[in-house]
Amino acid sequence: MEALLLSAGLGTRLRPLTDKLPKCLMPIWGRPIIGIWLEMLRRTTVKTVFINLHHLAPMVREYIESSPYKDMVYFLDEPLLLGTAGTISRFRSAFNSEDLLVAHADNLSIFSLENFQNTYLKRAKDVDITMMTFTTETPESCGIIERDSSGRVIKFIEKPKQFIGNLANGAVYIMHLPTILEFLDQRPTASDLSTEVLPHFVNRMNCFHNSVYHQDIGNISALANAQIDIEAVLEARSIIKRTPVYWTADQSRQSTLESIEYLLSVLEVEPSQKSKITLRD
Repeated sequence: MEALLLSAGLGTRLRPLTDKLPKCLMPIWGRPIIGIWLEMLRRTTVKTVFINLHHLAPMVREYIESSPYKDMVYFLDEPLLLGTAGTISRFRSAFNSEDLLVAHADNLSIFSLENFQNTYLKRAKDVDITMMTFTTETPESCGIIERDSSGRVIKFIEKPKQFIGNLANGAVYIMHLPTILEFLDQRPTASDLSTEVLPHFVNRMNCFHNSVYHQDIGNISALANAQIDIEAVLEARSIIKRTPVYWTADQSRQSTLESIEYLLSVLEVEPSQKSKITLRD
């Protein structure tokens, strides 16, 4: 099995932090979130990881190429953003495995990949995607699913306006790639997995529930809260400890990191004040 870590986005909800640092390099205890993903993946059967690049791409390359993960990573450059489905379609020739793990690299997710894979491998013959789910406190901001007793997804609603449950799509999937590519060939303009692909696979997806830890760190409050929440997750400690920190020899990069960590540590501010947050030079 191979993996695709989606990392090209602009991270607009994390501005002004992402004016200086791409969202996949946002720090969790001083370690970049994409490094945590790679540290978790390299101790599994996943031997090849693809990372798509766009916003502040040189910084992502520099971190990976100076890390222990450089030999397992292949970069997919996107001069123009393709969208989550568009990336899979555009770079199809790069993938060599029929089974592809796809994850948004702005999710901080700690889980057993072995258990995730087993759920996928034991799926029914007509199931093409295994979706990671988690329990959310903000269902109005997530894709909410309903499942049957076997774990099959029977309903999927993106950001429902009325409460229908709190079992959410974690935006981490293992998919049977030939089937997904066949679907995308029939819809060449599709760019987004969650809105243009997944709804068509209702009743053809099953679930793996992440009961360890899962947090979308796509906004500043979530990123700040994750620094506190993750401390209580025993499974995360060894993974984070093994993950390389930022560029220790580059003072300007260290200053950027220190500025971001400082802001996160003092983020006890009202939502109306967040627009006033600025990075120190």
